Amino acid sequence: MPERNLDSEKVSWWARPAGGREVMMVALPLVVSSISWTVMTFVDRIFLKWVSGTAMSAAFAASTLWFAALCLPLGICSYANTFVSQYYGDRQLKRIGPSVWQAAWIAGLSAPFLLAMIPIAPLLFTLSQGDQPLHAAETRYFQILCTGGPALLLAQAFSSFYSGRGLTTIPMVIDAIFALVNLALDFVMIFGHWGLPAMGIDGAGWATVMSLWLKAFTYMLMILNRKHQETYGTRDGIRWDGPLLRRLLFYGGPSGLQMLLDVMGFTAFVLIVARIGPIENEATSMAFSISTLAFMPIWGLGMGAAILVGQRLGEGRDDLAARATWNTLALAIGYMAVISLSYILIPNVFLAGFFAQVDTDPIHQESVRILSIQLLRFVAAYNLLDATLMVFVNAIKGAGDTQFVLLISLIMGVTLAVATWLGVEVLQLGVFGCWMIITAWVWTLGVIFLLRFLQGSWRSMRVIELQPEAT
Repeated sequence: MPERNLDSEKVSWWARPAGGREVMMVALPLVVSSISWTVMTFVDRIFLKWVSGTAMSAAFAASTLWFAALCLPLGICSYANTFVSQYYGDRQLKRIGPSVWQAAWIAGLSAPFLLAMIPIAPLLFTLSQGDQPLHAAETRYFQILCTGGPALLLAQAFSSFYSGRGLTTIPMVIDAIFALVNLALDFVMIFGHWGLPAMGIDGAGWATVMSLWLKAFTYMLMILNRKHQETYGTRDGIRWDGPLLRRLLFYGGPSGLQMLLDVMGFTAFVLIVARIGPIENEATSMAFSISTLAFMPIWGLGMGAAILVGQRLGEGRDDLAARATWNTLALAIGYMAVISLSYILIPNVFLAGFFAQVDTDPIHQESVRILSIQLLRFVAAYNLLDATLMVFVNAIKGAGDTQFVLLISLIMGVTLAVATWLGVEVLQLGVFGCWMIITAWVWTLGVIFLLRFLQGSWRSMRVIELQPEAT
């Protein structure tokens, strides 16, 4: 009741429950974590661009396909956040450790599938046209990343122990540390330092794999702390819990499939655009790499919204869950507005690093630069709706509304792939036509999930078993 009394008073937007301060305390560390990963990836792409445009394009395409392969188990492992947040809000603390470890079981069971993709990798890159060096580089980079896939899943599962309880500063520090480790290894292994040979794109892949495994082991050692066992059951929870695992699969499975469908549609877009030509392929890869500067921080805000919605619904306060979501959207829109204007007014600031090294074909480089500037205008055009999409989809997933999210993603993912193929192969729309398609796709998704949130069925949803009322 104290929070309801506080609500009735004239409390500022910043200080009230689920207000700006609470949103920032949970979401800001997640934003910083996302930015650390984004900056690492961005610098990694710049390093590879210094090696060659082919290396950069190959790494972008291969990492996109790798992420698509991870989406289903990653979505399930990430959904442990919702279980932890709702158990935490409902004060069922001993259920938190088992929830985290069921997600870790999913990560372990996914490992054989990810490793089985290594021998079939050469077949996966025949969808796009391109020269043999490009396909060879894509294949090698993808195969290397597959060995780090299980580590990424484990790290995501273990991090939910902290982020689901709102202790998002700890994942922020861990992510920042290992992003720096990755960048240091990138510099050493791509260009050849400390007595190591220059490995180019292969070195970038191995640097990522090494940092992922180090991060996963660090998280595991942290959650096995004796104090955590006493309060949250992090050691006893290692055992297989069939009912809890099935519930995680029931709610997290659609979340993972949604991620898979979205990324598959996006991957199909990238591969089909690559068929237009090398300049269009390189400029598209560059524009999307830069767009992660806008996308990933909003993804962190969206994760914060999911955690706050889960905690407040666990407390039985759907009104505060809604308030937290709207406040998160306000912050997301403000950030997106600034970054979008930057893409329009000062695009060369974002492109400068890619062209810092002298290239043997200045005419090709200038063509790529000019086209990249034009494509960034499309990114600016859909950014605000992209923020709307990410905040609301995470909010309703934090409640458990994953079936609806899956249905929409199935329809829209297929629509994007088919529309892009028709635009390139049938209508000959060219690269600008393809980017008009993906802009309209993002706008449509943003409106759909806004309407779903306003409809309000998420307010009565829960993913956990509720405690019986005390007598």
